[in-house]
This record gives sequence, structure tokens and C-alpha cells, in this order.
Amino acid sequence: MKVLVAGASGVVGRQLVPLLRETGHEVFMLRRTAPSAGNEANVVVADALDRSALTAAVRGCAPDVVVNLLTAIPGQLNPRQFERQMARTNQLRTEGTANLIAAARGARLISEGLAYAYAPEGGPVADEDRPLWTSGPKPFRPSARALLKLERLTAETGGVVLRLGHLYGPGTMFASDGSYTAQVRAGKVPIVGDGTGRFSFIHTHDAATAIIAAVDKPEVTGALNVVDDEPAEVRHWLPMLARMAGGAAPRRMPAAIARLAVGSWGVAYMNGLAGADNRRARQRLDWRPRYGSVEQGFRAEFSGSQASPSAAG
Repeated sequence: MKVLVAGASGVVGRQLVPLLRETGHEVFMLRRTAPSAGNEANVVVADALDRSALTAAVRGCAPDVVVNLLTAIPGQLNPRQFERQMARTNQLRTEGTANLIAAARGARLISEGLAYAYAPEGGPVADEDRPLWTSGPKPFRPSARALLKLERLTAETGGVVLRLGHLYGPGTMFASDGSYTAQVRAGKVPIVGDGTGRFSFIHTHDAATAIIAAVDKPEVTGALNVVDDEPAEVRHWLPMLARMAGGAAPRRMPAAIARLAVGSWGVAYMNGLAGADNRRARQRLDWRPRYGSVEQGFRAEFSGSQASPSAAG
């Protein structure tokens, strides 16, 4: 099939494109600007927020499937500036998605959503039926609304939304050379409150294999959590990351004090998130993460042996 990857230069896109080619698909990569080398094949150059330019550019490849990975997330997020830093990503998730649908009429749409945007009410681990956190901290509300619109637009086309967990792997902020890891190594990331917020992680390669599975299963629709098997509390994974990164054990900080430093969203992110259940994705996509837990994945990341599958893979 002809597959257009919007966001091909991102951390998931860089893992996905080679896998699509290896599995026999013809891949086209949407980029805002032409690659500097000028010798990359099947590059579609257009701004996803310019509908007329995007339509003209996509017309030539006529994709059967569009993989929508459009984001513009900074390499280092400041929780106090979260709403401003996420504004363009929110625009891409809404206007950009609508433009992709218009530009590639009739193509099946696979969109990237988030598996850590669930309302915390209802228990520590959420399945896909739980609502998103639209009433959460004020800085996060525009992102939640944008995600809802992305999911509605995707559903209207009969497509599927893969709600990805916290990404780690090459090029991410949780990579061994990533911005968040550097902060943890320097002792700048405390355990906030009780540290009982749950993170559901996913390696970028595992996210890519889930997309491959979705490409090959056009009957799958709706929303699916693409996360590993074991949601991890901050009080468990943060000290582990600090140890593997060669830093000191993280200090503890009461939530009220942390709020002064990182604001309401920073506290909620570190101490209020619900984890996500991947059983529906495993069943409907016949997919398994290579790294069943973030401990397995981090060990591979920091040992340089990411090619080694886990027993759960």
C-alpha cells in the first residue's frame, strides 16, 4: 500500500518509515521543508496547516493510508509554560488533522493520540472507555480539547487513534542523552507528594510496530492504548532512572511546595496521572510490546542494547 507519514522526522516516524518499507509498503514522508541533502526519496513538502498547499502536494502520491504523527513538541518542556509550548501541537492536532483528511480523501487515517490524558477519577489504570481529562489543570485543558477533536475527526473517517504512552528511546527526552534524563541526572526532578502518579511508557520502536499492525488491519477503528504492560508509579521509576543515568536518588517534595515551582500541571503530571491498560490493543491489533515494562526498556536504553527483546515481546 501507499502510506503517507505525516511527522516522519519525529521520534516515532524515524522508527516507523524503515519498518513500513521492510514490510513492503511504498512510503511517502510529509515534511514542512525539503531535506537538506536533497536526495531522500518520496518526500512530500508542504505545511500541514496550509490546506491548499498540502492538498496540491498530497495529490501526487494518492495514499491509501495516512499516518498522522503531527506534533511540534519542544525538546524540553517547561510545565509553567506548557500551554504556550503546546499551542502549535494543539493546532496541528486539530487544523492539521482536518487538512490531512481533506488532502487525502478516501485514505484510511491512523492518528497519534495520548494514553496519559485520562481523568484520574475511576482508579489508577484506565481503559479506553474512560473520558479524557478535560476538567484537569487549566494549562492542560487546551491539549485535552485538541485531543478530543483529533479523535472525533479520525473517527469520522473510520480511522483509528493509537493513544501512545510516555515515549522513550532514541531522540526522546527520556533517552540516555535526553533533556529529562539530564535533569534527573542533575538531581533537578523530585518525587512530588507521594509519588503515586502512574506512567504508562512505550518505546518508540514498540509504538512503530503498533502502527504497522494497524496499517495491516483496516477493520480496526476507535481508540487503543499503545503502552507497555506495567504502569509504573513515579516513586518507582524515577529513582530507577536516576540510578541508571548515574545520578543521585531524587529528593522528595511536598505537592504544595512543588506547585510554587512547577504550577498545577507540573504537580498533576508528577503526582496525578492515571496509567493505561493495553489489553484492547493487544487483542485487536495482535500486537505485543517488545519491552513489557519500563524497567526492561530503560535497561536496554542505558546499556545500549535496544535490539534485545524482552520475554514479553
